[in-house]
Amino acid sequence: MKNTLKAKIERGEKTVGTFFECGSTAVIESMGLAGLDYAVIDCEHGPFEAESVGEYVCAAERRGLTPLARVKEISRAAIMKLLDVGAKGIIIPQVRTLDDVKEIVRYGKYIPIGERGVAGQRANGFAYDMGGGLEDWFRISNAETMLIPQCETVECLNDIEAVASCEGISGIFIGPYDLSTAMGIPGKFSEPKFIDALKRIISVCKSCGKFTMIYCDTAEKAREYFSMGVNSAAIGLDIGVMVDGYRRIAHDALGGE
Repeated sequence: MKNTLKAKIERGEKTVGTFFECGSTAVIESMGLAGLDYAVIDCEHGPFEAESVGEYVCAAERRGLTPLARVKEISRAAIMKLLDVGAKGIIIPQVRTLDDVKEIVRYGKYIPIGERGVAGQRANGFAYDMGGGLEDWFRISNAETMLIPQCETVECLNDIEAVASCEGISGIFIGPYDLSTAMGIPGKFSEPKFIDALKRIISVCKSCGKFTMIYCDTAEKAREYFSMGVNSAAIGLDIGVMVDGYRRIAHDALGGE
């Protein structure tokens, strides 16, 4: 159960992914063919449930793409099922308190770190991949599975030191649109107040050995965030990438008219 994305981040490599909304295995395979590191299968804003996520996980792995998933809520079922169908990491929205984070770890990690439910599911080859026994599987899964709270609330920002340093948490995903909105400056990413918040999150994560991941709309913005010390950028949505790409093609085909 090697997590390629996690290994790259630990080696200090910058990584790039995107959000998956289209609901097509062909689309998610194309992301791997394009050389992206990961796709975030979005169960918060997207229409997906665990059953379809399992299909997209298979398609992603077929092309060397690390499958992540964003859960719809902080609950045992929402977290456990996406991990059971094979997501190598989950992003958790609307985190506010340290208690929220402890709940995420309880549902997303096996003992002795958490209390994740034990079952033979796709993630462990329906129990056939647990050749070393349960304790060995717990150790491997706990090491390779990423739990990534999303910092998009003022409460989470204010308590980021405790959130990021919690055992079992791999890194922090920064949701700039929701975070800036919560701060009273929606979409104003150049505001000093917002830049200071980003710098604080990045600094705190580095100090406790955790990575930072952020959503952005463009490659140019990703480069800016990388220069600030962010480790990974999830750039755009698959639908937006296709619309923008075909618009450029149509524009160029007509001679720029």
